[in-house]
Amino acid sequence: MNMPFSRPGAVDLSGLKRPATGGPQASASRGTDGANGAYSIEVSEQNFQAVVESSMTAPVVLVVYSPSRLPASAQLADDFGTVADELEGRILVGRIDVDSQPAIAQALQVQSVPLVLLLLQGRPAPLLQDAPPLEELRTLMSQLVEQLTAQGMTTRHEPLGGAQEEADDVDGDQTDPRYAPAEEALVAGDVDQAVAEYQKLVDANPADAEAALGLSRAKLMQRTQGVDLASARATAAEHPDDVDAQLLVADLDLLGGHVDDAFDRVLDLVRRTAGDERDRARMHLIELFAVVGNEDARVRRGRQNLASALF
Repeated sequence: MNMPFSRPGAVDLSGLKRPATGGPQASASRGTDGANGAYSIEVSEQNFQAVVESSMTAPVVLVVYSPSRLPASAQLADDFGTVADELEGRILVGRIDVDSQPAIAQALQVQSVPLVLLLLQGRPAPLLQDAPPLEELRTLMSQLVEQLTAQGMTTRHEPLGGAQEEADDVDGDQTDPRYAPAEEALVAGDVDQAVAEYQKLVDANPADAEAALGLSRAKLMQRTQGVDLASARATAAEHPDDVDAQLLVADLDLLGGHVDDAFDRVLDLVRRTAGDERDRARMHLIELFAVVGNEDARVRRGRQNLASALF
């Protein structure tokens, strides 16, 4: 599923109060139902502005729910909190109970629940209007994070409230200095340097799974940098046997969130080619699997289809 990155106008916040102290962390302990996690916060009029402002540095997902009118929407808010913790700060979840926060509901022009909005740099875009199961939500949000990373958005939120010290003790990966040069290069838009930095890490330790994943994703960005999508698609359509053209469109499909389309295009090449060309297509597909992640259901299906195509 391709993520909707259109950005309508900013939310009208004029009727809401400014927070007494800076940052959403200041109000994390004031959630109404104790459902806050390390990266999930119950939103009120007092902290709404701070939550929106936190989207200037990293993505925020607003989950609008009503425990009285639709209990499934409250479960969705809980599931988003679970996924946010698993993503370790790549998103912050703001839970909005429309029953207790009618002014926020009015500001967001909420018509029904559940409603899930993505906030990037203070601007909202619709993300969901249903309540998918947790596993589907994990896949959806992993895809979202991949797209944002491909666009150079790699900044993380800090854990909320008392979760900061616990997170520092339990998991130091997000501040691991080994990955800092590559991540800084991505933020600066220097994809070539990011590839070089990740390659150094992989050369030094081929078993470093995070570096290998970063290298695969950075190479995907490098291959597609500056490519015009319409032109690439036209070339691939005119030259169906041009392996380079087909692989480039597969890269662009993956970057745009069309994972199955990307896999199917390369699988078709594997079936139609032989020798070196077939091996190129096979290895390229394996690299795309690595970009998406081996735990993704689409990758598992893709591997099965690849095995069928080869044998």
